[in-house]
Amino acid sequence: MGERMELSGKHALVTGGGTGIGLAIAQALAGAGAQVTISGRRMEVLQDVATDGLHPLMMDVTEPKQVVAGVEDAVAARGPVQICVPNAGIAEGRSITKMDLDFWRRTMATNLDGAMLTIQACLPSMLTTDWGRVIAVSSIAGVRGLRGAPAYTASKHGLIGLIRGLSEDYMGGPYTFNALCPGYVDTEIVTRNTAEIAKRAGLSKEDALGTMVRSNRHKRLIKADEIGAAALWLCGTGSASVNGQTIEIAGGQV
Repeated sequence: MGERMELSGKHALVTGGGTGIGLAIAQALAGAGAQVTISGRRMEVLQDVATDGLHPLMMDVTEPKQVVAGVEDAVAARGPVQICVPNAGIAEGRSITKMDLDFWRRTMATNLDGAMLTIQACLPSMLTTDWGRVIAVSSIAGVRGLRGAPAYTASKHGLIGLIRGLSEDYMGGPYTFNALCPGYVDTEIVTRNTAEIAKRAGLSKEDALGTMVRSNRHKRLIKADEIGAAALWLCGTGSASVNGQTIEIAGGQV
């Protein structure tokens, strides 16, 4: 107890790693000694946050060829991916009567297909090693639903299903598969959604933010580094029996 986490020699890949939750997870892993590939669609954003231990990779998770090539490059540069964090996602609300098939498919392509492609590309290298962690970033919407966002809710439920299925496939081995399910986190996504909710519901931005704050059981926005700490714990020696789980980070029982 109280020992410093040691991930030296480990290679992690975090999609959507240039901002928000992804960046917080990447920084937590790098702080423990891992070499972390951070991917995203905007190289300038990745380069702005790249420091010792964080390595930028421009990659769109909705493009299968980019994912395969990107992961291959990362493995060639830093070795097998032993910590895979499919985090890239979009969070947009739209009722079922107002969404079209393009909106539905765009949500699934990023939040679910992108996670599957990332894991699929990383696993072969992980399986050549004697230890590995897949830590998907789902959402509290993945376990309870989110009003006004059925596509987002379905994508995050699907991500949990993917993780649970993979945990069964590799049960008993040195690899674990878990999903983090945060409530509302103080990130750029919440800032954007505040404006959208205010416009859609005819609320002030302060009132719109208040609805999100009240949705967290402890009545405050969650800090991104709290999610990073949870991901780091899943890489620790005491977490080997935690597998196929949804870890809810929402300030209280959901």
